[in-house]
Amino acid sequence: MAHEKTVWPGSTQLAPVPAVLVGCGNGKEYKFNLVTVAWAGTVCSDPPQLAIALRPERYSFTPIVRTKEFTVNLPSVKMTDSLDRCGVVSGRDHDKFALCGLTPVPGEKVAAPVVAESPVALECRVTREIGLGSHTLFIADILAVQVDSALIDDKGKFDIDQAELVAYAHGHYYTLGECIGHFGYSVRRKPGNVIRK
Repeated sequence: MAHEKTVWPGSTQLAPVPAVLVGCGNGKEYKFNLVTVAWAGTVCSDPPQLAIALRPERYSFTPIVRTKEFTVNLPSVKMTDSLDRCGVVSGRDHDKFALCGLTPVPGEKVAAPVVAESPVALECRVTREIGLGSHTLFIADILAVQVDSALIDDKGKFDIDQAELVAYAHGHYYTLGECIGHFGYSVRRKPGNVIRK
């Protein structure tokens, strides 16, 4: 069966992507702040690194440039209202933690705040900044990961279903939905299944 395609100009159609709350500021020269970011992702496993992309005009941009630190806080479904609000109001005018009823707690490795209510928080130190055009890409080492202890099962694994994390696609927030497979399941050895290399 033929799959007819409609061709659009190049644009930001990649979806879904994570929707995260980036914590910044050191509580001294720069107040604690949060910014909603949908353009974030893992870029390296050894050393563990991720990247976020921010517009230079965002209030959080300068604290990240100056301190070289930030946190990436994965929100749960019940945090979606806060996630959205932190993306539409500015830290220039609001204390976003107070506005959203969220709690800043110290990172173990960075001065930037971790959101206590977030199921998972990654503490990051910037290693590179790359100006791309409308956005600057911050590549950062992941120095520590804080995980809500209630979400770790008896085998020491993170229970992602219980975390109820949020995804973002073309202006809308989504839950992750049911698991439909795992990495390598299509070639996993089964009785009578011969895997050719």
